[in-house]
Amino acid sequence: MTAALFILLCVIATALFFDFTNGFHDTANAVASSIATGALKPKAAVALAAVMNLIGAFLSVAVALTVTNSVVRIQNDDGTPIKELADSPHGQALLIILLAGLIGGILWNLFTWLLGLPSSSSHALFGGIIGSTVAALHWDGVKWLGDGTKIDGVVGKIIMPALLSPLIAGLIAFTGTWLVHRFATHGNAERSSAGFRWGQIGAASLMSLAHGTNDAQKTMGVITLSLIAYGSWDQTDAIPFWVKVVCALAIAMGTYLGGWRIIRTLSKGLVDITRPQGMAADGASSAVILASSHLGFALSTTQVASGSILGSGVGRPGAHVRWSVAGRMVLAWLLTLPAAGLVGGLMWFLADSIGGLGGALVVLALLIAGSLAMYLRSRHHQVTHHNVDEIWEGGPKVRKSSKIA
Repeated sequence: MTAALFILLCVIATALFFDFTNGFHDTANAVASSIATGALKPKAAVALAAVMNLIGAFLSVAVALTVTNSVVRIQNDDGTPIKELADSPHGQALLIILLAGLIGGILWNLFTWLLGLPSSSSHALFGGIIGSTVAALHWDGVKWLGDGTKIDGVVGKIIMPALLSPLIAGLIAFTGTWLVHRFATHGNAERSSAGFRWGQIGAASLMSLAHGTNDAQKTMGVITLSLIAYGSWDQTDAIPFWVKVVCALAIAMGTYLGGWRIIRTLSKGLVDITRPQGMAADGASSAVILASSHLGFALSTTQVASGSILGSGVGRPGAHVRWSVAGRMVLAWLLTLPAAGLVGGLMWFLADSIGGLGGALVVLALLIAGSLAMYLRSRHHQVTHHNVDEIWEGGPKVRKSSKIA
């Protein structure tokens, strides 16, 4: 086995690990409101989300192609490989860039999970890859803008959706919640509650499906990009079927594990959610994410879901919104891209200074050590499906449990 092939396998394995962390980090996006209102039991909610994520991953490849073609510049305008990559056999330079970027994304994902902060897994991934690319190829190595004929590049496909999507989702959820409480919550209270429960389950299912069409695609794009760099795949407008399968399975398994710390923050920490609110929030998130997936926008489903829940809280008369929690979430959103980018860049410098296979193994060892340290730290104050819906007292640390958080 050549060094380049081994590094390729390391990139694929690390990408699938990121996909797995993406699953449990973002489970809250789909199930938090259903758990908060009692529409679904915690374990049933994550099982439903896992199945719908798995299905959704096969419905589109538009976002995956965005990752493959719209982030890293691997070709000059004339189609020839840029010098730094052309001088590297089997795309080893780009493989190290992708590996370093993935490590940046994973470590930020785990850090924010430990804190119970619903930050963006998508922006962690893109931040890590952008950071390692800038470190390796300088600023020109990133596709910041399109060619002027269409919305493309990091600004058009990542940053612009990041700014607009939570506002749009929040406005839709606000409007839906206000209308429901204004016109549709009168009459038979028991029948109304049952109807909203099933409506919320349906909306949560659609939200999970939408999450699969967007987030699972990002890892597909990274793996496909690594295959292109290595030379074993040459289609920039298609994704290998086996890549779709393994990515769908990885994100589904992560989703079923349940990121209970973040579920607790979204279900209890941001706003007290009623069933009409939950249905409006999940419906708004689903609409925004599905539309964005169709257009190939690699948006943050976390920001969309958080914006929807916040909008639903503002839209319900008398609802108590915890703005301090919302402020911490927004701060995490702002820090995600640069923080993951900084880690990705540092990982690339370390791998490059050692060189070749040795550099790849060293940064992988750091990933394993950092992941293990944060996991062990999380066991001091565990959040599980047993205590995820306890009354919010300022943070995810509620009580110890024998279950895995």
